[in-house]
Amino acid sequence: MTAATKPLAGKTMIMSGGSRGIGLEIAKRAAADGANITLIAKTDTPHPKLPGTIHTAAAELEEAGGTVLKFVGDVRIDEQVEQAVQQTIDRFGGIDIVVNNASAIDLSPTDAISMKKYDLMQDINCRGSFLLSKLSIPALRESAKAGRNPHILTLSPPLNLNPRWAGTSLAYTIAKYGMSLTTLGLAEELKKDGIGVNSLWPRTTIATAAVKNLLGGDDMVANSRTPDIYADAAYVVLTSPGKETTGNFFIDDEVLTAHGVTDLDKYRVVPGDSKLQLDLFLDE
Repeated sequence: MTAATKPLAGKTMIMSGGSRGIGLEIAKRAAADGANITLIAKTDTPHPKLPGTIHTAAAELEEAGGTVLKFVGDVRIDEQVEQAVQQTIDRFGGIDIVVNNASAIDLSPTDAISMKKYDLMQDINCRGSFLLSKLSIPALRESAKAGRNPHILTLSPPLNLNPRWAGTSLAYTIAKYGMSLTTLGLAEELKKDGIGVNSLWPRTTIATAAVKNLLGGDDMVANSRTPDIYADAAYVVLTSPGKETTGNFFIDDEVLTAHGVTDLDKYRVVPGDSKLQLDLFLDE
């Protein structure tokens, strides 16, 4: 295979989270090209309610064709993220792609949510995305100089100012929109460097452990799409020219449709014509 058919071959991705779900599928899509992947994840031992650990994820990525650096760490801790970035550069020679995947969710209304949970979401979602992006900028600039098409991709929604969303779950909205603001700001800040900075969000709920355990159980999973749609859309974004593809708040099915994918039914958890569940932050 040539670089044209495997555009992420030899590229280096650093991702927050990635032990399971959407992040793991995005990483596997890159691994299939032969990418190097650093996972910064906390799950070192099996979680009682969630599948997968950093070790099982690494095994899947290596089986798919990737080379993996496992970094057991917390995106909330500056020194650990610094170490992960440096170890990635030392091991693979640089960083070409940053994926801000790690995210915490609690949809409680303001009077019900604890400040501990508020801080958790703010620290992982918004601050964590800012921190990993910030620390990777020097390496991404070197990637751009070398013509390696660097990208930052953050898994966060369009900045929808319909009051419905903030009024339903204000703490979570603040945390996710903070991630999106890093996209808005860094896209402008790094435009001159030729670094693509974008957000990607799913049209529908995605069948993950979080959706099943925290949002709606098996019924919502049945009305969701699989993580493959998110991974395929992310791959399209990450293989697009970063100089031209930046500052966007992409929706997964729009990305795929624009690139000629006509069969979206293959991404349904349950085949058929049942109504899919629209994801948060998207109006009808």
